Amino acid sequence: MESRGVFMGEIIKAYMVPHPPIVVPEIGKGQEAPAAATVNAFKTIASQIRDLAPDVIIITTPHGTVYGDYIHICPDPVLAGDFRSFGAPGVKLSFQNDISLLESIVEKAEKAGIDAGTLGHTEKFLDHGALVPLYFIAKEYQRFKLIRISIAGLPSIDLYRFGRCIAEAVAESNSRAVFVASGDLSHRLKDDGPYGFDPHGPEFDRILVDAVKAADFGKLLNMDERLCSRAGECGLRSFIMLAGALNGLDVSTTVHSYEGPFGVGYMVAEVSIGQPNPDRDLISIEKRSQAEKMKETRDNEDPYVALARLTLETYIRTGKILSRPDGLPREMLDEKAGVFVSLKKHGQLRGCIGTIGPTCPCIADEIIQNAISAGTKDPRFNPVKENELDDIVYSVDVLGKPEPVDDISQLDVIRYGVIVSHGYKRGLLLPNLEGVDTVEQQIEIARQKAGIGRDEPYTLERFEVVRHK
Repeated sequence: MESRGVFMGEIIKAYMVPHPPIVVPEIGKGQEAPAAATVNAFKTIASQIRDLAPDVIIITTPHGTVYGDYIHICPDPVLAGDFRSFGAPGVKLSFQNDISLLESIVEKAEKAGIDAGTLGHTEKFLDHGALVPLYFIAKEYQRFKLIRISIAGLPSIDLYRFGRCIAEAVAESNSRAVFVASGDLSHRLKDDGPYGFDPHGPEFDRILVDAVKAADFGKLLNMDERLCSRAGECGLRSFIMLAGALNGLDVSTTVHSYEGPFGVGYMVAEVSIGQPNPDRDLISIEKRSQAEKMKETRDNEDPYVALARLTLETYIRTGKILSRPDGLPREMLDEKAGVFVSLKKHGQLRGCIGTIGPTCPCIADEIIQNAISAGTKDPRFNPVKENELDDIVYSVDVLGKPEPVDDISQLDVIRYGVIVSHGYKRGLLLPNLEGVDTVEQQIEIARQKAGIGRDEPYTLERFEVVRHK
């Protein structure tokens, strides 16, 4: 009887760590003293890793090659770097890449519908997000291969699901792995810090550290985006990947240190891994929750949104452009207008394309045209894939006729969209958008979209919309 073999791979321990170059003695030269707790914690976990003797270390980092919708994994056979950018060129590190495990991770991600791999590689050396923790680890232990993975601007749940892809690939290998998630916390803890002080900085750090102490990975997944932005955080996405790699498992955590001596939050945390626990299967829990929300959304969508959804689903699944379906409201067939179709996935924009004025015989045709474009031609995103369709939420904005604006006092960020023009350059921003709180912000974003320089004059127009969602 043919033997199939038994896979013995597993993630045996995980760590969340910061990456301030100043804590490397050859760089700090004594200035690292205020971060002594971080240095000592690094030494503690380095000794643990030495005793664990892993075959591979998987490190995630928010620096290096980072994309909005693609998780980059460094493909070089040898992963090397030094601290020359920080005045210590003689401090060099070099590790063999685990190419076989890398390829397995990419394969698992592809099957899960997550864009990840080695495309677009430009970095030739390890970034400091990887080098700082590896510096301390290599002082104690070097007999490991390395995989270096960048974060991406994907929704948190997709980063978490990618973490599970990493775990599945490790499980199908013969490697004992340690997962190191590199990332600082808030950069806005002190007035004299790199980005000054913001009260959201200490708040973010408190919430995150408490969540890690409680092993509440669900809280990491659901951190408020505006809080994260105001706090100037760095490592959350890296930590979410780690959490996903431990999905469905009991874990216990130890925060060895937390401090912010230079206006940036540094946390060193250890994650010990236990037995399977379905109550910690956040992917299944999130999937059920999303399915319930999506059913309610689909049940209550109006004809404008239903047409946009049916159009994109038809095009993605069959490659065919939808003909106008029967039963549409008369105004969709008799009236003309500019239309914007917006797509969101897990609360994040996934595509938005529209027309300032009518380009089609009727609103229905305008929706059909722009729904396909929003899903396949928005240059900011990869085309929507079939396995994403069940997670897409649609909105349709029907634009009123633009009218000139003489002064910004005539604008209202909630009521009016804005068009900024200079010659043939025109940039448009819809009204009532999340994160756009002032007229000045609205104008600036529209100006940038148009490619209008700061010193170039421009004219303004405003318009109202009827939003369907």
